[in-house]
Amino acid sequence: MKKVTVHITLKQGVLDPQGKAIQESLNSLGYQEIQEARVGKYIELQVEDGPDLEARVKEMCDKLLANPVIEDYSISTEGARQS
Repeated sequence: MKKVTVHITLKQGVLDPQGKAIQESLNSLGYQEIQEARVGKYIELQVEDGPDLEARVKEMCDKLLANPVIEDYSISTEGARQS
């Protein structure tokens, strides 16, 4: 078994109202150094190891976990990050 994490964020240029709300709230609390906040998803999978693990997880992302039209994602396995 391997632990695989997937980080999904909206692509640059895609409206992120949740991120904007966080940025404005932090600014109103006095954290003026925050220029932008982006909100995403974090998915942790326990996956049976195999020779095509990376390709299979990418396939999962493209088919279900992420919307490749508006979202970017990166995959981490055993500390090594790929995207």
